[in-house]
Amino acid sequence: MPSKNRFAELLPEITAWRRDIHTHPEVMYDTHRTAALVADKLRAFGCDEVVEGIGQTGVVGIIKGVSDTSGRVIGLRADMDALPMQEHTGLEYASSVPNAMHACGHDGHTAMLLGAAQYLAETRNFDGQVALIFQPAEEGGNGALAMVQDGMMDRWGIDEVYALHNDPNLPTGQFATRKGPMLAAVDFFTIEIEGKGGHAAKPQKTIDPTLMGCQLHQSLQTLVSRNVDPVDRAVVSVTAFHTGSDVYNVIPHTATLKGTVRSFNPATRDMLEQRMQAMCDAVAATHGGQIKLNYDRITPATINSDQQAEFAAEVATSVAGSCAEAALSLGGEDFSYMLEVRPGAFVMVGNGDSAPLHHPEYDFNDEAIPNGCSFFAELVEQRLPRS
Repeated sequence: MPSKNRFAELLPEITAWRRDIHTHPEVMYDTHRTAALVADKLRAFGCDEVVEGIGQTGVVGIIKGVSDTSGRVIGLRADMDALPMQEHTGLEYASSVPNAMHACGHDGHTAMLLGAAQYLAETRNFDGQVALIFQPAEEGGNGALAMVQDGMMDRWGIDEVYALHNDPNLPTGQFATRKGPMLAAVDFFTIEIEGKGGHAAKPQKTIDPTLMGCQLHQSLQTLVSRNVDPVDRAVVSVTAFHTGSDVYNVIPHTATLKGTVRSFNPATRDMLEQRMQAMCDAVAATHGGQIKLNYDRITPATINSDQQAEFAAEVATSVAGSCAEAALSLGGEDFSYMLEVRPGAFVMVGNGDSAPLHHPEYDFNDEAIPNGCSFFAELVEQRLPRS
């Protein structure tokens, strides 16, 4: 079936919610206003339970179907946080907060799930329960992990979990997903190099950290090309190299490299960290200096469950007429933490010809709202059919 008629009726109201959230962006876990708005809406819709403060500032709303003989609970997740960047759209509803902007469409995700919540609370045309998950701190704060660690899945007995994210590479309102890995694991590294500084005219009396850093940078470029199976995918990028000063005749004492590693296969992820450590040790031993690797695993790969991804694609097709196979992306998403503990699927919905995500001129496309809301609602009604 196509987009539900109810969402065409609700579109002006949902759009107003979305634009209000856009005007008042909040970063990381500081989503107090947005969480309060969400909780107030859920209570007004008649949700059976609304709990705030999950994972610091997350909100969970529960809607019970007309019956609950299935005993099943479907989780639907939307992220609420903005990015710490300045908006340059010139929109009448542009951010009113300096250095904060909804440049990834989380305002739209929240509004779409609120719209679906209103419809589901009105109709309750399903057998079971829906857990509406509104999450803070997706942008670098691992809010999904915080909510999981706060006991959300067990507290409400969530069996499966699904999420939508807008995609400027897709036509407005169209969908894409895939079985298995979809987004990469995200790791950050900092390499601290300590040599022995001295006079540039007497390099033999120094241990040059710049030279060590250059050699290490070159070696790191072989991590993927000579260690990862060509049919697998991974990226190692050095994004910062700091050494020395403005003084021409001083060899510095220290240098620092920073960067990111992306991968899909957990075994590949382990191997890359181990090989990076081995390279650091080898370069340090070669030059007689010291190298410390700080390797931070930020988020695991987003890996869709086969059955749930196939089902989500069927639901998306029933709404939009088709569902494309999503391309693998080396971007990251902390919804992966929810998929580690429950089966589910991450689905993209088209934002049309917009500025890219994380761009100062990006804006969520309100024309995608009816299809996004319909996907959430139809997913629940098809996954929890009334007997």
